[in-house]
Amino acid sequence: MQCQEQAGRNWKKRSCFAALAGAVAASVCAAPVSAAEVQDATDLGETVVTAERIPSKRMDTPANMAVVTAKEIAANHYATVAEAIENINGVVIRHMGGGKQDYVYLNGDERVVLLVDGVRMNDAMGASAGRASVDLNMLPSVKNIQRIEVVKGGASALYGSDAVGGVINIITKKGIQNETRIDLNTGSWRTHNMEVTNQGSDGTLSWFVTGSLSRQGYLNSSLGDLTIENSDSTGNGFAARLDGRFDDRSSLGFSFAHRSLDAGAYNISGTSFDNVSSRANGRLREVFNDYALTYRFKEGTATPGFLRVFHNGKTIDNQGNFDTTYYGADYQNGWTLGGAHRLIAGLSYHRGVGTNISGGGYDGEGVTNTALYVQDTWELGGNVTLIPGIRMDHHSKFGTHVTPKIALNYRPAEDTQVYASWGRVFKAPTLDDLYYNNVAWGMYGNPNLDPETGWTATIGVRQKVGRHAEVDLSYFQSEMKDKISWVFDRATYQSFVAANEDERKRGLELSYRQTLSPAWSYELGYSYVYTEKDARDGNGYTWDNGNLQPNGYRIGVHYAKGPWKANLFGRYATGLDTGVYHNSSAGIWDLNVSYDILPNWTTYLRINNLTDAEYYVYKNSYGYYPGTGRFIQIGMNYAF
Repeated sequence: MQCQEQAGRNWKKRSCFAALAGAVAASVCAAPVSAAEVQDATDLGETVVTAERIPSKRMDTPANMAVVTAKEIAANHYATVAEAIENINGVVIRHMGGGKQDYVYLNGDERVVLLVDGVRMNDAMGASAGRASVDLNMLPSVKNIQRIEVVKGGASALYGSDAVGGVINIITKKGIQNETRIDLNTGSWRTHNMEVTNQGSDGTLSWFVTGSLSRQGYLNSSLGDLTIENSDSTGNGFAARLDGRFDDRSSLGFSFAHRSLDAGAYNISGTSFDNVSSRANGRLREVFNDYALTYRFKEGTATPGFLRVFHNGKTIDNQGNFDTTYYGADYQNGWTLGGAHRLIAGLSYHRGVGTNISGGGYDGEGVTNTALYVQDTWELGGNVTLIPGIRMDHHSKFGTHVTPKIALNYRPAEDTQVYASWGRVFKAPTLDDLYYNNVAWGMYGNPNLDPETGWTATIGVRQKVGRHAEVDLSYFQSEMKDKISWVFDRATYQSFVAANEDERKRGLELSYRQTLSPAWSYELGYSYVYTEKDARDGNGYTWDNGNLQPNGYRIGVHYAKGPWKANLFGRYATGLDTGVYHNSSAGIWDLNVSYDILPNWTTYLRINNLTDAEYYVYKNSYGYYPGTGRFIQIGMNYAF
């Protein structure tokens, strides 16, 4: 289980930064749309780009998706991407190390593709304790995010057929107005943060730059108000986006992102939750560096294109050195054919290499994936759109695989949408799965693994109710063969990777949003995920047991009037596995309140885990791995 990663090389896995890779020709996703187009799309009913990789209205997009805008990020004073998406119905975050590493589940699955401006951020190395390959905290800032689009369900033709749970596309801000903004805050556990952003434009050149410093003295757990030793941390971040425009239809963009972290790696040992003590496990030191150069053409059209090169790197030191790089190139173009067809095609070359993997026992191992994809958005008439696509991946170790996808969208009325999609799955083992070999920690990969294969399907209905309400209902199903799991053997205290039984998941989501008045709005959500086979063996358990939230409940209440804003969020889960968690049910509440002293000067108060309830506690062979207790933060944001 991923909690045990805490105890060792664990941290290496989240090479999220190196990730870009993989079989996705995907780096393409958001890039096709110009920054100006995206920035205008602040309404949930307006233009989105992720599901089809070209601009489309949300009600014309055949996918279960949600959007978080820059306005919402600012109003809630979110500090991380995990915070920004955790209140979306059906989204589950596995927090590690007090939120130092965050892994996302969509449709109950860790196989999620993360993109930043079309650049794939998934880690070629992987996460040996599960199927995750993206640490959301690799991203240095949320201040430069224009919007986050979360698409649940497979997207094989566009983003790589390993996007089993779904795709998260983060679209960053393009500099527009000349402005500098400072955010200062302090809070519980001797926490102090400072972040500065500067944006502007000069003729055909624009820029958006952010820099941050963070300090934390310790963590508290609501497990008996325990102060967790060796949990202090120091972090630094920097991100820059530069855009130069050649003309109305073409531009060149360069982006760079850096994040570093020095944190205590800890665990909790003890025989009961009334008698626990902290156990230090060394230090976690992470450095992520990512840059990309993108030429965009045919911007502002229905079928924009681009050419990109990128390079991502990660260095981790946690009782062993882990260095990985991921680099490659992506190309996409599109054409409008006969008015009824919007055809897009793309190709990519991605390579991931693990070097100096001193704790894992492999050095210089790498994988290459070359991909070609084609997708047609075909307007059949009668408010029906058919979207077939096909993708061919050639993997350096596992050969050539073809994965088709098809989606259908129907608008029987202006305020009604019905959609369905189906796609094949191909998920190659990560470098960890294949080559990890750490005798000290008793963790062993398997170079003879086969890829995971299968399919995913989604059907859904979206209905606008009047001018101020919307209801969404969706159902999904997925099936994986030769499912890869990391298994901990309680008898030998060793962990190994194996292809266990087939796994089948199914579930549904129901969401309702309503604006009651100019000042008040709210949303409600319920999600259900059932994993038919949880692939356990007789002596231990798998680290990716998957059912983190069999039944999930969401509520959000929002108030905004004059200088005041307030937001209350509730998340509750039932049906939790008591072999893994403290209780079979758990809930958490978050509250934030802000006041605009001046139009450019805001003060705010945030309280996470308002009731100081223990949302989850992992159990492993080393003891207990708790979530954090109540966290209170006050801050101010000033622009000039």
